[in-house]
Amino acid sequence: MARSRDRSVRAEHHHAAYGREAYDDPYADPHAGDQLAGHRAGKGGGPYDGYDAPPRRRRRKRWPRVLGALVVVLLLIIVGGYFYLDSRLKRESVLVDYPGRVGDTPGTNWLIVGSDSREGLSKADQRRLRTGFASGRRTDSMMLLHYGSGGTSLISLPRDSYVPIQGHGSNKLNAAFAYGGPKLLAQTVEKATGIHIDHYAEIGFNGFVGVVDAVGGVDICVKDDINDPKAGLNLKAGCQTLNGGQALGYVRTRKFARADLERVEHQRQFFAALMKKATSPGTLFNPFRGVPLALNSTSNFLVDDGDHLYDLVRMMWAMKGVSGGGGVTTTVPIGGTGSSVAAGSYITWDRTKAARLFDALKQDQKIPEDVITK
Repeated sequence: MARSRDRSVRAEHHHAAYGREAYDDPYADPHAGDQLAGHRAGKGGGPYDGYDAPPRRRRRKRWPRVLGALVVVLLLIIVGGYFYLDSRLKRESVLVDYPGRVGDTPGTNWLIVGSDSREGLSKADQRRLRTGFASGRRTDSMMLLHYGSGGTSLISLPRDSYVPIQGHGSNKLNAAFAYGGPKLLAQTVEKATGIHIDHYAEIGFNGFVGVVDAVGGVDICVKDDINDPKAGLNLKAGCQTLNGGQALGYVRTRKFARADLERVEHQRQFFAALMKKATSPGTLFNPFRGVPLALNSTSNFLVDDGDHLYDLVRMMWAMKGVSGGGGVTTTVPIGGTGSSVAAGSYITWDRTKAARLFDALKQDQKIPEDVITK
């Protein structure tokens, strides 16, 4: 009897301590009281020792969704930015078909033209840069860029080259531009070289200065002192960084013993160095240089109406390869000089060597060493 009464007392005490629910709830754990009591008596290390803890709600990981959203936004910015920049390019119908046009040749060929257009320059800028005040646009430099399985080549076409021009007899090469703009110039180059032109790019004085300044200037090693007031240029021999105004004077000056022939060498040297700087990591990944470069380039380059921004980027990378010594830079082999009433003084090409040079390009082969102008 005593034992039975003691059990009853303990049960009542347990009932009072842990609540009637443990006994009245048919789904309650019958051992819950013992487990809690054991814990309170110091037998456990935690409130749920000895039995399963209640399940916790797992928080869903949000970072995959956040990362996905960021990727989508980035892609929209890149795609939108590309189409915006592409829309800023100036376009003109340049590379059109005509009777007897040269068929497509292997590799890729660009006709790159530097014009003397003053568009976008104020009178003060024209005085500061010593560009003169002539209206319209003429060609100051013409280069043929070829790249393909035979390598990369940058060929200067001197503006005083005496060539046949459709409908105008024979005259200096830059006269074709004056007579019929870039369309007639491209046609004249194709007929004179036998090479099919795939792309066209032209930049004027203002665009040239803006692009150079956007990349923070271009490093050039000047062989001799140059002092040409007409070009607004005064440079000492040695390696230095040229700003936009100095660079423009450097590619325009003819104050050399070989005049235009040495000038075209400077033009190739500078354009290759400019493209190397423009495609360097310090420019591409620096928004303070990359963004102004993109805006200046796309608003100042004139291209054929079939060309796009990705074509221009490929051209820049090809030019970069030339500047790194991975290609050939030369001038069309010169044969002699002459003069006429219509053209004045001009230069002629060495027909045999020029033909071998252009044949190599037409077949996308390496240019023979003996036709490269040293």
